[in-house]
Amino acid sequence: MGLFSKHIDKKLANYQQELIETHYREVENMYRQMRGWRHDYRNHIQTMKAFAASGDLEAIKAYLDELDTDLNTVDTVVKTGNAMADAILNSKISLARARDIQVHVDAHIPVKLKMSELDLCVILGNLFDNAIEASMALPADQRIIRVYMDMKNTQLYISFTNFTAAGKMKKSGRGFKTTKGDGHGFGLVRIDHIIDRLDGYLSRNSEDGAFTTEILIPQV
Repeated sequence: MGLFSKHIDKKLANYQQELIETHYREVENMYRQMRGWRHDYRNHIQTMKAFAASGDLEAIKAYLDELDTDLNTVDTVVKTGNAMADAILNSKISLARARDIQVHVDAHIPVKLKMSELDLCVILGNLFDNAIEASMALPADQRIIRVYMDMKNTQLYISFTNFTAAGKMKKSGRGFKTTKGDGHGFGLVRIDHIIDRLDGYLSRNSEDGAFTTEILIPQV
């Protein structure tokens, strides 16, 4: 039993390290895209100055309309009040939108959390990865992920909802039966262990066409 436990702990540790490295790569990619847009922004200013110098107001208006559309496309910045949550959510939003997945986020963390940044990283990263994976089985116009985070009294409330092609799934214990690989399974195990360790509450629900995970974590 001891050897088996050590084997599982090692696999979980390796999975956790891979997860963190993936998140850092995604965050780095997101900021690279933002730096690229800032570089382009200088060029945009020079172009509009040229239009202004020639008195071409119609060209300026048309160019501003194009910039407005472009800005809506790249504006994925979510500000929750927590730096780690911001980094994970924004990197995953960028990843999801690159896969034609609509993402709607309403997230507010107005207090300093007592839980570790690593725990928060594992929870949000896995929930988002699972939602993205499930969404990819749907046609592009049906891919939607909804994220809600806020404080409910002294507890952090997290809710993830995504649409799924599987219909209503069969519940198995705390979770649902899955045919996914080890990575998916370890992600769920990591979340469950964290919630248990923090004396939190976790609920997974599958209704026709939608899958929702709700989490409450005490912060006192």
